[in-house]
Amino acid sequence: MNSIKRLSPKVQTYNIKGTIENVLNLTNIRLKDALNVVKNEQISVLGYGSQGRGQSLNLRDQNYPVILGLRKNGNSWKHAICDGWKPNENLFSIETALQKGTIYKYLLSDAGQIQQWDVVKKHLTPEKTLYFSHGFGVVYNDQTKIIPPSNVDVIMVAPKGPGTLVRDNFLLENKGVNASYAIHQDHTGTAMDKVLSLSYGIGSKYLFETTFKKEVYSDLTGERSVLMGLIQGAFKAQYDLLRQKGHSPMESYNETVEEATNCLYRLIDKNGMPKMFRDCSTTAQRGAIDWSKRYYDAIKPVINECYESVESGDETRVVIESNSDPNYRERLDKELKEIEEQEIWVTGEHVRKLRSKDKMVHTKIVNFNRNRRNAHEWWGF
Repeated sequence: MNSIKRLSPKVQTYNIKGTIENVLNLTNIRLKDALNVVKNEQISVLGYGSQGRGQSLNLRDQNYPVILGLRKNGNSWKHAICDGWKPNENLFSIETALQKGTIYKYLLSDAGQIQQWDVVKKHLTPEKTLYFSHGFGVVYNDQTKIIPPSNVDVIMVAPKGPGTLVRDNFLLENKGVNASYAIHQDHTGTAMDKVLSLSYGIGSKYLFETTFKKEVYSDLTGERSVLMGLIQGAFKAQYDLLRQKGHSPMESYNETVEEATNCLYRLIDKNGMPKMFRDCSTTAQRGAIDWSKRYYDAIKPVINECYESVESGDETRVVIESNSDPNYRERLDKELKEIEEQEIWVTGEHVRKLRSKDKMVHTKIVNFNRNRRNAHEWWGF
């Protein structure tokens, strides 16, 4: 770990089955000290998608020296104005924001970063800082051509959640979202200071050390597997099987998705899988333990195949080639529409409407008993 000069977070050390892992805890850092790190800097946030919006608004709310760089009069420009950003004050064209900035938060989409790189690179003069929230562009530079000059700092703070959650959690008692961090280049010797200050500024108070390569490999694999791709495949496979066996749409949905997302996943989130298993019936426990081993053996080779596709750059090539196709947006919208129209998710729309009425009742119960630890907390509302 690089030396920390002006900000000194607490270091929490964990021994996880023989693997030592350190987590940086920023809760002891004061805002004025975090601001002091960047007092002579100008933070230019490029992009106003999920991360760009969430991170820039959190920085602005804490009086960080932040401006936006966006395409003039585009949708993001108009959205930023609605959020209170003011043209020629803290909202500028990308070119102007680059001219003014010393820290570039490069938060355009992966495709957008490739398209704008030549513009950004010419402004990366010595001692400046290039900040990412994803390792895609740097790790796959043979395809993206994003190769930062050696005389700048290159850092990453990658929140473990979408920008909407970064913003919402910040507004919710400054709770924040945990993040991974990495230093790719420390030309100035102050890269760690900037990581800590900028992480604090977006509300990420707990930091896990990684590298650009490890971040992007795990991120892309997760999206294609248990976070999105695998779960869509698993949900649909069970739902379709139940329907083929004569179960109704709502029964199939309840036993596949509703009980998972509205009940069991909440228990896992709160206390982990072992506690969730203990809270279920012995019948459920026996079957889940036995079949989990079968699924592990069946699924792990597929996830390994996915990881190797990520590692080799094949997944990146698919992404870049797709985004380079002028008809891709139309094709993607068609694919997403097909998912929306699958019976499982049409059924889900109806079930969720029924759930909302029950949620109001349970919310009132939990609020009434909010100072007591009782069975109502099981619902997680």
